[in-house]
Amino acid sequence: MREPEIRKLIVLKEAVVSEGGTNAARPICRVAGIGVFANPCSGRFVDDLSELFEVGFTLGRTLMTRMLPLLDEPAVSYGKGAIVGVDGDLEHGHALLHPRLGKAMRDPIGGGQALIPSAAKVGAAGAALDVPLGHKDDAWSFDHFDAMTVSVADAPRPGEILMAIALADGGRPVPRTGKVRIVD
Repeated sequence: MREPEIRKLIVLKEAVVSEGGTNAARPICRVAGIGVFANPCSGRFVDDLSELFEVGFTLGRTLMTRMLPLLDEPAVSYGKGAIVGVDGDLEHGHALLHPRLGKAMRDPIGGGQALIPSAAKVGAAGAALDVPLGHKDDAWSFDHFDAMTVSVADAPRPGEILMAIALADGGRPVPRTGKVRIVD
């Protein structure tokens, strides 16, 4: 595998201290790592996307090493997403997110029994991506269903992909639905 042509690495940190006019019991820290790189499959149909599997894993490890020191508490929630530039296709984003990226995210946080929520789309530079978050071990923890919105003004360019991973050290800041366990 050739190394991805990375143009940008970005790490964002936010602390959510209140919601709906009510202070959180403690600030909830969310961290996102974003990599913007040249899409090796841009502009053409590619049947074998295994090169992107490896890019997801490698880039995921790099981003995790930059993100983890920024959390205030251990990570309990995680998520991943991608925006594929308009010269690529949706499957390029999913090839990054599945099947190898999960290992790069789970190992540094000591596991994770639940699936990592994900989202991918094709979009232009500056498009927003809502990276879904869910509890790393309890897929039914309603209090941890959340999202972190990320955007990069000049990415992805048509021949690029923006990949983002997110971690949080808590659920929503003032949750009120966690005790309800209704399954439709």
